[in-house]
Amino acid sequence: MTSPQSVAEVLTNLGLEHEDLVAWQQSGLGSDAFEDWVTDRVARRPEGRRAREVYGADDVHDFARRAILEALTLRRDDHLLDVGCGGGLLLRDALGTGASATGIDHSADMVSLARQRAPAATVQQASAQRMPFSDSSFTAVAMSVVFFFLPDPVAVLRECDRVLVREGRLAIYTTAPELRGTPAAPEPIASRGHFYTDDALVQLARRAGLTRAQVVNDYGGQLLTARV
Repeated sequence: MTSPQSVAEVLTNLGLEHEDLVAWQQSGLGSDAFEDWVTDRVARRPEGRRAREVYGADDVHDFARRAILEALTLRRDDHLLDVGCGGGLLLRDALGTGASATGIDHSADMVSLARQRAPAATVQQASAQRMPFSDSSFTAVAMSVVFFFLPDPVAVLRECDRVLVREGRLAIYTTAPELRGTPAAPEPIASRGHFYTDDALVQLARRAGLTRAQVVNDYGGQLLTARV
């Protein structure tokens, strides 16, 4: 990834614009860092006007939100933690059930957007591996199209276990290996993510101490559910 033309082509293929090209040029990074940089900007740590438009759109990952909410069946006495809350649409939908909702994300742009889209939620910038919450703070935890990027998924699942109350529920929507290289997981993003078989996801949850772990795979969209 060395020529300006090839950089521009990748950005265009990923739906990015001139602002993003300028941001890359101003980053001061070498060409060998481009694919990591663009993965962050598009999906891993979304940033920029285009990212705010995508993650603030009502239909972004709507299939994942529906699956998560159906699995969690939130009630008015629930308090949901959305890990990697992005633009805040899952928070917004969770609040619509009458539940309380808190979100964390490591992207400042996404934290700002989530606060706009779900003003009644509590949203802060934080790491999934070091959540700034006391033990047993939540009745439910969700991750929507986030697990794919976690460098240490068991550590994050253990944090989820820690912040959940006894019998607390977990619902994670992620991308199966069969979708690698499709529009759901294009390159170079796919090479920087982590794909798991259904059985592997269950084993990760069990290693973290979670119980009743199971996966429903809907044409490559995986919904992992578990309990504390």
